[in-house]
Order: sequence, then structure tokens, then C-alpha cells
Amino acid sequence: MAHAPIAPRRERREPGEVFGSGFTLFADMLLIGLLTSLACLPVVTAPAAFAAASATLRQAAGSGVQVRAGTYGAQLRARLSTRSAALGLVPPLLAMVVLIDAALLRAALPGAAVMAPALALLVLGATVVALRATALETPHVLSAREALVRSAADPRGSLLLAGAVILSGLLAWSIPLLVPLLPGPLAFAATVVDLRSPADAQEN
Repeated sequence: MAHAPIAPRRERREPGEVFGSGFTLFADMLLIGLLTSLACLPVVTAPAAFAAASATLRQAAGSGVQVRAGTYGAQLRARLSTRSAALGLVPPLLAMVVLIDAALLRAALPGAAVMAPALALLVLGATVVALRATALETPHVLSAREALVRSAADPRGSLLLAGAVILSGLLAWSIPLLVPLLPGPLAFAATVVDLRSPADAQEN
């Protein structure tokens, strides 16, 4: 009985495919999302985990090789340090700000109507800057100062990234089962925004 030939699995992208075809990109983001979620479990490893996700996606775009767990693991080991662990304390502080914001929304304290939106914008802005910091290449890896400079120099990219953060928050709120997968699209968005940044922002 004759069998139809099975097409070999493509190891490299076709010309013009920055991150691969639609299904390949979808699979890459699923894998990156799950690996990043697992790496974020100790909390303090979150900055290194997102930086490794961005570096893995950037490497896939540059070399055309598909994303693999081993590649992500190597990038994560290269970015784990005392400094990245110290930066990992920032997410819990942001979570505290969100809790305070939620408490103000429920309370009838004077100024709550003004402070609650202000705190929400502060958290959104800090998240955008943090994501941009994780997408930076050497020698600016996890540099808050460089991330602030690029955020100010590329407001359109920052707005796009803010939209991705808001959409991820809405998805997490409406479909909690998607939470372990959301780091993948967020890292993808941060990487793409950094790749499309203006030349003057890249040179600062």
C-alpha cells in the first residue's frame, strides 16, 4: 500500500518570514508563554524570565531557527543574576499598588476618584517600561534608564505596548485559564516594539 510522502519539518524560516508562518508563530508564543510562566514561579526570576523570552524571540527572528526549550533555558541561565533577582522584587510592589488602587475604588475616601485613575496609569506606565527593559539587548539588558529613554523617544511603540498590556489584563480577567500563556504575547509585543523603534532611540 503506497503512503503519501511526508513533508520534512522546516527548521528555518522562509525569506520574508520574520517570526515564521502563522501557525509556527502561534506555537512559538505558546511555548515561550509556558516556559516564561514556569520561570516566573519564584517571582524574583520574572525579569530574567521575560528577558530570556525576548532574547529567544529575537534570536529566532535573526537566525530563522524555530524557538526551542533548550534555547530559552540557555538564555535564562545567562540572565539570572543578583541584579535581576533584586529587580524581581518590583512586581510584588506593583501588585501592592494595584491592591491599593482597588481599595481606593471601593472606598469613599476624599480624592479616591482622582487617585485611583492616577495609580492605574502609574501601574500601566511602569509595566510598559518594565517590558521594554526586558526586551533590551546587551549592554542595556534590564536597564530601567534605557527603557525610559526609549519609551519617551518612541511614544507610538509605548502606546502599542500599553494596548498589549491592557488586552492581556482583560484576557486574564475574563479567561483566567489563559494566564500561563500571556507572557508569550507580552514578550513578543515588547520584542517587536523594540525591533521597530526609531534609529535615534536605538542609538541613545
